[in-house]
Amino acid sequence: MSNAQTDYQLSDELLPQVLSILDNYQDPYLLKGLVTAGCVSKLAIEGKRLQLGLVYPYPCMTQYRDTVMAVTNKLAVLDAIDEVECEIDFQPHTYSAITSVPPIPNVKQVIAVASGKGGVGKSTTAVNLALALKAEGAEVGVLDADIYGPSIPLMLGIENFRPQSPDGKMMTAASAHGIAAQSIGFMLADDEAAVWRGPMAAGALAQLLNETQWPELDYLVIDMPPGTGDIQLTLSQKFPVSGAVIVTTPQDIALADAKKGISMFNKVSIPVMGIIENMSFHLCPECGHKEHPFGTHGGSKIAEKYNVPLLGALPLNIAIRESMDVGAPCVVSEPDSEVADIYRSIARKLGAELALQQVQSSVSISISDDE
Repeated sequence: MSNAQTDYQLSDELLPQVLSILDNYQDPYLLKGLVTAGCVSKLAIEGKRLQLGLVYPYPCMTQYRDTVMAVTNKLAVLDAIDEVECEIDFQPHTYSAITSVPPIPNVKQVIAVASGKGGVGKSTTAVNLALALKAEGAEVGVLDADIYGPSIPLMLGIENFRPQSPDGKMMTAASAHGIAAQSIGFMLADDEAAVWRGPMAAGALAQLLNETQWPELDYLVIDMPPGTGDIQLTLSQKFPVSGAVIVTTPQDIALADAKKGISMFNKVSIPVMGIIENMSFHLCPECGHKEHPFGTHGGSKIAEKYNVPLLGALPLNIAIRESMDVGAPCVVSEPDSEVADIYRSIARKLGAELALQQVQSSVSISISDDE
């Protein structure tokens, strides 16, 4: 799965033993052994110290320590190895499900975050997902494609940003909490509304996407407007989208609209990477009792029906809303919270699903003895 040049510098006796142990360690998100998944980029030995290089196709930086400990414990059974020195890197590939359009300069993968209806927390999810991908080691941008109701500037606390155009052709992107951001909201006054027909809104989106000077990004997260109209079709047909995420709540009406969103992406051949169920449950802050005010298992049932993963279920939590209102999303303002942990888990699962979508490339292996 990795394009990395693989360099194995072990003896003919030790190499198969090490490879077997590494391949018996199954990555929890790729669901493959490290060798089969193409994650092992380097093997060398100095005395009894094994030098191991791992390259992941999805971001999982918060898991590096646990991975190194688990792999070291497994390799410890070999008499030839007393110590493991492990280096881990993240190298995503440029990938688009729409091969008929060129990639966006500096952007490797584009993720569309969509919902069939409004009010399900799609923008909140898009922003926290972008920040969670960043927390896991990726370079990330977020594009506010909700032309009629841009909310990204408020959620990131950068309402006063105004794009500049140093060359008269391209616009600068904002920067907040370590991610790049662009929105029509940066160009409108506080009380100004974008009163445009569908084709005009779609054209504005095209300009925002193509005329922004994006920094080097592993992922560009696009916060889609709700529904299945002109903007959604423009994005899905004319831009190099890698995959889509559907946000829903357990309510029947939200689930019905989520199905329409999945159907739209299926029709335009954009793979749906998974479902995120928002407002899934409420935990009583006093006694810890879990309630389901909007129903149960709606997201998992849709995921099962359409054979896509349920990436995660988020609680109904007032702290999530409050953090967005002040421009301090919980992933960065409360990184140790349960909610932030759920978002990071979703980010890892999503990154792995995108990696699994890509065609496995052949790996060039050079084997030499270094004894």
